[in-house]
Amino acid sequence: MGKTIIFTVLAVFLLSGCFGGDANDKEWTSLIYPDKTNSKRNKKNGIYNTLEECKKASLEELANLGLKDKGDYKCGLNCNYHEGMKLDICEQMSK
Repeated sequence: MGKTIIFTVLAVFLLSGCFGGDANDKEWTSLIYPDKTNSKRNKKNGIYNTLEECKKASLEELANLGLKDKGDYKCGLNCNYHEGMKLDICEQMSK
């Protein structure tokens, strides 16, 4: 009986770790492209909680840099830097 309870508690604990992650954890990274024809060169502008915040901050930064017409931006969802490829890998890119 005691082993069954321990096994059940352990199984619930392990499964909650595998499937219990917060699916609402989203962070959006603002990437500014000074030259919209060159997508390899970008500047990370910050991390935001919503896509709307990211878009607004990106447009403001383009205006501050005087790149409203020449530059571009994208917002990446849950980006992580890949050391081997030397770039950010994101789950999704949006504008």
